[in-house]
Amino acid sequence: MIKRSLLLSSLLLVAGGLQAQDQAPDLAKAKQTAETICVACHGADGNSQLSANPKIAGQHEDYLYKQLREFKGWDGNKPARENAVMTAMVAGLEDADMKGLAKYFASFELQPEPAKNLETIELGQKIWRAGIASKGVPACAACHGPAGAGLPAQYPRLSGQFAEYTEAQLKAFRDGGRDNDPNRMMRMIALKMTDAEMKAVADFAAGLR
Repeated sequence: MIKRSLLLSSLLLVAGGLQAQDQAPDLAKAKQTAETICVACHGADGNSQLSANPKIAGQHEDYLYKQLREFKGWDGNKPARENAVMTAMVAGLEDADMKGLAKYFASFELQPEPAKNLETIELGQKIWRAGIASKGVPACAACHGPAGAGLPAQYPRLSGQFAEYTEAQLKAFRDGGRDNDPNRMMRMIALKMTDAEMKAVADFAAGLR
């Protein structure tokens, strides 16, 4: 009986190991995809040179995977995050491909952008650290961290990101162009912010390290 139990345990361990091996992201394939498809907009290492396209190097793996999945309309459903360019880019990717790309880009070091507008640093810092109490806007740091490092899956790293990109996303949440935020949190926040406040906090976030 003991021998049979040991044999069964060994078989389960082997099977589990093989299953884990099967599910491991194919980083070689991810590298090829990054260098042939993603490179034009995000750079081969995820450090985009164009502010219209986010820097994804060093971004949380879980967050990247979530966004890739939501750009694609699965089983005939509408994408959770609508973007004509990205929807076309992920059309041929399977779930395993997205996991591989997420892990691949997360492994690179971010080449951060600096804050550029010294005139709004004080306002941006105030919103980031304390929010806007009179409007019920919470501190950005509450979810994205004091240094902008974010939290995996739900809250992205914003430190070093293009200020222009962060500002554009805030406006998209406000204007209905983006609606894949957890519990409508970013949409409710963005509705209460002015363009000037968005610009200030986005620029401040770019300078965080």
